[in-house]
Amino acid sequence: MEIKCHFDHYNINVADLDRSLEFYRKALNLRKTGEIVHPDGDFIINYLEAPTGSFRLELTWLRDHPQEYELGENETHLALRLDTDNYDEVYRYHKELGCVCYENPAMGIYFIHDPDDYWIEILRYKG
Repeated sequence: MEIKCHFDHYNINVADLDRSLEFYRKALNLRKTGEIVHPDGDFIINYLEAPTGSFRLELTWLRDHPQEYELGENETHLALRLDTDNYDEVYRYHKELGCVCYENPAMGIYFIHDPDDYWIEILRYKG
């Protein structure tokens, strides 16, 4: 059997939806493309997309989640590849935002973290 598929979305839970939406807009230019609000207000789901892609990041806010999210050692992470060759400029911008949390110059990568401490790997343009 041949299975044909593509990635649709990846979900992360967030403690403060507005703060997370602002971070992803400002740090990565991701835009909200959809929203689901539970009728009782139990949860809100927002879908974000990059201007050049079809993969969606799903941010889920749960009203009654009682504690911070435990993320372990952040070995699971998102990775974004730049669409243009402005890696150094984007790196400096992320440093100014104060969201760079790990750097590996030998590999030519760095990570930023969002308000809930999810890590996002930033990769160079691959032309």
